Amino acid sequence: MKPSRLAIALLAALVVSVVVTYFLYGRIKRQYEGAQLMQIVAAAKPLDTGTPIAASDLTLMDWPTRAPLDGSFSKPEQLIGRIVMFPVAYKEPIREGLLAAPGATVGLTAKIPDGMRAVAVVTNEVNNVSGFLFPGSHVDVLVSFRPEGARDPMTSTVLQNVEVLSTGEKLQPDPSGKPQNVKVVTLLLAPEDAEKLLLAGNQGTIQFVLRNSSDEAKPTTKPVSIRDLQGAPSGPPVRRAAPPPKPPNTYDVDTYNGTKKNVVKF
Repeated sequence: MKPSRLAIALLAALVVSVVVTYFLYGRIKRQYEGAQLMQIVAAAKPLDTGTPIAASDLTLMDWPTRAPLDGSFSKPEQLIGRIVMFPVAYKEPIREGLLAAPGATVGLTAKIPDGMRAVAVVTNEVNNVSGFLFPGSHVDVLVSFRPEGARDPMTSTVLQNVEVLSTGEKLQPDPSGKPQNVKVVTLLLAPEDAEKLLLAGNQGTIQFVLRNSSDEAKPTTKPVSIRDLQGAPSGPPVRRAAPPPKPPNTYDVDTYNGTKKNVVKF
């Protein structure tokens, strides 16, 4: 292709792209200008968990009315004094689900939803997964114990997919992800699960098993005993009924009393 033709083709392509871009920009601009907007409350700066909201933390931002945001607020005074339960980014709309219940106090209690309980568990380097438990992690709780009257110990899964509220005194994970061994881990539990955890802790040794936070499956598991580790069949040995005794061998003997015949078995 001659250089002049190549230059003409490139120029034509440039003109077409400019025209298409101008057309699309104008269409999007007209749609935006024609849309009805409302104002909702957003964060004027990043907000950390457990902090009360002040007036200086809030700002108003435009939002299209045809795409309402559930749980949003229209007036900043509705949020003054509320406690942030999850981190809020700069210019992020503030929604009801990100806040603690009205009247909640500052600190760990602000992160406890209604109907739930926070239970502290003493840990060590082993059962806190070598320091890789962070606030927001999800774990399964296992207990190793010896059942009453049993000869061998067993391990059982007590709780599954439990959220870690805090590790030590920290309500937020370390930004660098550096592991840190702590003496106490606080878990978020329903009241009946809190009772199970405390009972399990009194029966044996508690062990946390770290799991993927997006994995919400709760498979059915059965307790594991020493017999399972040894490959022996689980449960008590099955006793088979003894076979019935074999009848003894008999012999028929003919006897005669005069002309009368009798058969006698021996």
